[in-house]
Amino acid sequence: MGNGHTFTFAGERLIARPSGALHWPAAHLLVVSDLHLGKSERIARRGGALLPPYEVVDTLTRLEADIHETDPAAVISLGDSFDDMAAVEGLAPAFRDWLERLVAGRDWTWVTGNHDPAPTGLGGHAAEGVTCGPMTFRHIATDDGTFEVSGHYHPKASLSVRGRAISRPCFLRDDRRLILPAYGTYTGGLRSRDRALTELMGSGARAILAGLPMVEIPMPR
Repeated sequence: MGNGHTFTFAGERLIARPSGALHWPAAHLLVVSDLHLGKSERIARRGGALLPPYEVVDTLTRLEADIHETDPAAVISLGDSFDDMAAVEGLAPAFRDWLERLVAGRDWTWVTGNHDPAPTGLGGHAAEGVTCGPMTFRHIATDDGTFEVSGHYHPKASLSVRGRAISRPCFLRDDRRLILPAYGTYTGGLRSRDRALTELMGSGARAILAGLPMVEIPMPR
């Protein structure tokens, strides 16, 4: 997946990975957000389109690769790890076993989100938020003045390359906030130009595009 894009936030060296994961080497911490596991099953269950049910395999394959490459002592999943609580029960036994193997031996926190407000029963522990060093990790950004890492918005940004627009999931950062892209497959995204994000992020905010090559640009507004 490559080494990622290194930047400084809250005085700490962080690495945005091409997958959309965030690595904090000094804290031996890996952070992901909005896995939305079970989305295809949830859509079908509610009478929607029958999407190919590959998103759990794809998401867990990338997560396993990030864990293998960074070897974190702790993992934080920043909410909406499952598309709804029924999706937890609907996970195939092989997928439950896979998740439990990834969780085992690590300080794993499932931050509660708006899609999954209850503990998952898959190892680790649930919390509304986590404070580690100078940073607070939660699902939805607030204005409490802390250095904050969150998810929820599924941000994406576009840039023009040789006259062609390229749109990708992205990290958004300013002096106080860092918003992670959605990690899960089938998650979609919210353009950085959306009012919800332009009003939230400071005037000097930057966007780090996930994928390869990784590019950091002024946040498109």
